[in-house]
Amino acid sequence: MSSISSMRNISVGNYFIHAVLKNVEKNGLDSEVLLKAAGISSELLKESNARVPAVNLGRLQTIVAREMKDEFLGYGSSRYVLGTWTNMCHSVIHCATLGHVMARYCRFYQMFEWGLQPRLEINGDEAKIIIEHDNTQHPIGEYGFELVMFNLHRFCSWMVRQHLPLIAVNLEYPAPTHAQEYRHLFLGQAVFFNKPRTEIIFHRSLTELPVEQTPQSLDRFLQHPNLVLLIQQYKEKSWTAQVRMIVNKRLIDTPGIEEIAEQLHLHPQTLRRRLAQEGTTFNDVKTQCRYDTALYYLGRSKLSVESIAQRTGFSESSAFTRAFKGWTGMTPQHYRRRM
Repeated sequence: MSSISSMRNISVGNYFIHAVLKNVEKNGLDSEVLLKAAGISSELLKESNARVPAVNLGRLQTIVAREMKDEFLGYGSSRYVLGTWTNMCHSVIHCATLGHVMARYCRFYQMFEWGLQPRLEINGDEAKIIIEHDNTQHPIGEYGFELVMFNLHRFCSWMVRQHLPLIAVNLEYPAPTHAQEYRHLFLGQAVFFNKPRTEIIFHRSLTELPVEQTPQSLDRFLQHPNLVLLIQQYKEKSWTAQVRMIVNKRLIDTPGIEEIAEQLHLHPQTLRRRLAQEGTTFNDVKTQCRYDTALYYLGRSKLSVESIAQRTGFSESSAFTRAFKGWTGMTPQHYRRRM
């Protein structure tokens, strides 16, 4: 398992911050106070293209859940009292296989009348976790589904110490305006909208994977579960993640796709095809690495814009400024002043 700190520069779109805060005011809480506690500038939320470090999103989720006394952040028909997630984790930690974990996870959450019911279904070579909405009187909202499915996929990945490859993520609702973020939510896996039901589909063989976590590692995980789920990386990675790791190590002199393909023992066209199957391109990966790294240094260091431009692979600060303005709608200097 790699260090969490090695993925500290991952960023997320403003949408997720707004989604976490959606229900706080009707619970008598002040969004400004919560944002400040999480180290997020409220000014940044006014910029439609702005992004924030995933570390801060994880912190905000923890703070909002604690202040609302609801681990589902107000998206359910009733509260998920604090400690629900911890109890679920303890109920599955002694399972021998991932299939056992998934079955027990579903049974655990089926005990609650919260509007979403997970169900494990195995048929032929496919295994599915279906998320059923059994309370039509209480709309869940997109982020409610995203939160459940994201946490489920990442937690199962943590239990076996590898990012679980998925056949598909099917969602009942139309593609939202933030659909591009789903590539990061589900690690480049195939996501489809307007489907008959909401479900995660994977190969049946994955249910036989042995659980590699222990009660001791669970205690460490539960110190910062939101953060671990957001940014933890493992040895088994998607092609997108492998390319991203290589690019992140060499942003100053970013190698071309031919050199990266050689490192991965692939033909360049094969690598392009595999990235396309994960919904991305080499240029997309390179741009996202530059963007995330720029945000990290702008928010966490006193480096000059010129130094940050160099560290993100730009030979001239003017080119970096133009690119950054295209990403966020503002210059690096303006962005830093709003932090």
